[in-house]
Amino acid sequence: MQDGMKCESGACKCPHHFMVPLFILLIGVTFLLQALDILSAGWAAIIWPSLLILIGLQKLFSCMCKCCCR
Repeated sequence: MQDGMKCESGACKCPHHFMVPLFILLIGVTFLLQALDILSAGWAAIIWPSLLILIGLQKLFSCMCKCCCR
Protein backbone atom coordinates (compact mmCIF):
# COMPACT_ATOMS: atom_id res chain seq x y z
CA MET A 1 0.00 0.00 0.00
CA GLN A 2 1.19 3.50 -0.65
CA ASP A 3 2.46 5.36 2.39
CA GLY A 4 0.21 8.32 1.52
CA MET A 5 -2.89 6.21 2.07
CA LYS A 6 -2.12 5.45 5.72
CA CYS A 7 -2.48 7.79 8.63
CA GLU A 8 -0.29 7.73 11.73
CA SER A 9 -2.44 5.10 13.45
CA GLY A 10 -2.04 2.74 10.49
CA ALA A 11 -5.70 2.97 9.41
CA CYS A 12 -6.42 3.19 5.72
CA LYS A 13 -7.69 6.56 4.48
CA CYS A 14 -9.19 5.24 1.24
CA PRO A 15 -12.49 7.03 0.43
CA HIS A 16 -14.57 3.87 0.12
CA HIS A 17 -13.95 3.01 3.77
CA PHE A 18 -16.03 5.92 5.06
CA MET A 19 -18.86 5.91 2.50
CA VAL A 20 -21.06 3.31 4.23
CA PRO A 21 -20.84 5.03 7.64
CA LEU A 22 -21.63 8.33 5.91
CA PHE A 23 -24.74 6.88 4.28
CA ILE A 24 -25.85 5.32 7.57
CA LEU A 25 -25.46 8.75 9.18
CA LEU A 26 -27.57 10.33 6.43
CA ILE A 27 -30.30 7.72 6.88
CA GLY A 28 -30.32 8.45 10.62
CA VAL A 29 -30.56 12.20 9.98
CA THR A 30 -33.46 11.55 7.60
CA PHE A 31 -35.38 9.66 10.29
CA LEU A 32 -34.53 12.29 12.91
CA LEU A 33 -35.78 15.12 10.71
CA GLN A 34 -38.98 13.17 10.08
CA ALA A 35 -39.45 12.55 13.82
CA LEU A 36 -39.00 16.27 14.50
CA ASP A 37 -41.59 17.11 11.80
CA ILE A 38 -39.00 19.05 9.83
CA LEU A 39 -39.21 16.58 6.97
CA SER A 40 -42.55 15.21 5.82
CA ALA A 41 -43.13 11.47 5.87
CA GLY A 42 -43.51 11.48 2.09
CA TRP A 43 -40.04 12.92 1.55
CA ALA A 44 -38.50 10.63 4.16
CA ALA A 45 -40.07 7.65 2.37
CA ILE A 46 -38.23 8.75 -0.79
CA ILE A 47 -34.90 9.75 0.76
CA TRP A 48 -33.95 6.73 2.86
CA PRO A 49 -34.53 4.08 0.17
CA SER A 50 -32.56 6.28 -2.23
CA LEU A 51 -29.68 6.34 0.24
CA LEU A 52 -29.80 2.55 0.52
CA ILE A 53 -29.65 2.29 -3.27
CA LEU A 54 -26.61 4.57 -3.26
CA ILE A 55 -24.93 2.37 -0.66
CA GLY A 56 -25.50 -0.66 -2.85
CA LEU A 57 -24.19 1.08 -5.94
CA GLN A 58 -21.15 2.35 -4.09
CA LYS A 59 -20.33 -1.14 -2.81
CA LEU A 60 -20.93 -2.66 -6.22
CA PHE A 61 -18.71 -0.25 -8.15
CA SER A 62 -16.11 0.72 -5.55
CA CYS A 63 -12.49 0.13 -6.34
CA MET A 64 -10.92 -2.18 -3.87
CA CYS A 65 -7.56 -0.97 -2.63
CA LYS A 66 -4.68 -3.20 -1.63
CA CYS A 67 -5.59 -2.85 2.04
CA CYS A 68 -8.88 -4.65 1.30
CA CYS A 69 -7.19 -7.63 -0.32
CA ARG A 70 -5.43 -8.91 2.81
